[in-house]
Amino acid sequence: MTRLIEPVRTAPAVARAGGIRSRIGWTLVLLTAVAIVAYSAVPYFTASLADLAGQEVGLASTYAAAPPFVQFAFYTHIVGGAVALVAGPLQFWRGLRSRAPRVHRWTGRVYLVAVAIGAIAGLVIAPWSRAGYVGFFGFGALAVLWFLTAWRAYRAIRHGDVPSHQAWMIRNYALTYAAVMLRIWLPLLLLAPLVLGRPWELDTAFANAYAAVPFLCWLPNLVFAEWLIRRRGLPSYRLPV
Repeated sequence: MTRLIEPVRTAPAVARAGGIRSRIGWTLVLLTAVAIVAYSAVPYFTASLADLAGQEVGLASTYAAAPPFVQFAFYTHIVGGAVALVAGPLQFWRGLRSRAPRVHRWTGRVYLVAVAIGAIAGLVIAPWSRAGYVGFFGFGALAVLWFLTAWRAYRAIRHGDVPSHQAWMIRNYALTYAAVMLRIWLPLLLLAPLVLGRPWELDTAFANAYAAVPFLCWLPNLVFAEWLIRRRGLPSYRLPV
């Protein structure tokens, strides 16, 4: 049976892995991840969902009236996602891998556990998304792929396949980084009608923007991740010729 996609080992990377561009990119990813955790995750632990809903903080109004198990899953998703966002960049730090491999391995375990917890919780809260069916399928697919790519990364390293492990970790963190891209895409989409010269009203603009981000926050990330994987000469995927 012909496979729709097949893994291929691409040519060695042209760019040096430790180049200045890689360091700038890594620093930018780390700083934006920490900023999103501080801005979007921490506030949920400063007051109750009911109080935060009254202040119109984030998604508090969406989950303030949800059943207790959904609220628990919501907080669990926040914790898992926050830990994964901050711990993820450390996995791509070459200095840590070479000078402190045990720290790298333990950080990786923490990261993968956080992803697993955050993904399962994300699947629980997906039906409650304010984007309706689009949110359910978009965020639901993200949660499933987030878990599966973490599992593939774990299985690859358990079998000693370091290149495949690195490739799956890149894909997985691209999905983790959806939390950052969602906060970037949302204001851009909010302002899009103004740029296009169309009538603008906050509630309508927000509803339209939030209907797009359940897929937009992670699909381009995966495309970029696959390009980066191929550029680094790691096992990638392609359609058969």
